[in-house]
Amino acid sequence: MREQLIELLGPLVSDLGYELWELEYVRRAGGAVLRLYIDSPGGISLDDCERVSHAVSERLDSADPIPGQYTLEVSSPGLDRVLRTFAHFARFAGERIRVEMTRPVDGRKRFQGQLIEANDREITLDVEGGRVTLSIDEIHKARVAPQM
Repeated sequence: MREQLIELLGPLVSDLGYELWELEYVRRAGGAVLRLYIDSPGGISLDDCERVSHAVSERLDSADPIPGQYTLEVSSPGLDRVLRTFAHFARFAGERIRVEMTRPVDGRKRFQGQLIEANDREITLDVEGGRVTLSIDEIHKARVAPQM
């Protein structure tokens, strides 16, 4: 479902002048939630979210890809944004990130450190104790870890 929704909504969001940063579809008792996280070089305002929400609602109503009831939420990815794709990781090279792996690497599943580099298959982090290279395909969760 996620990939189908990205194919349906990604070009629309792009045509409106935004980047579809992330899309989550979560089924819950009483209905599902469809969350879109949008971004732009100048940041995201409430008006931007409303604009995208109206356009996406119209597209979803006409295509009807989601069975049953759901709630649509549109927001900014925030400072601690999710990193999922190679493009996400490449954009945040040099920043501190937190990563949780699907299985242990060198006896650990969780890492936090500076993202040194990324390619289409793996990322390299500078963590306490040295550098570690992690497969993007085996990352369960990754987020920017802004320092306050």
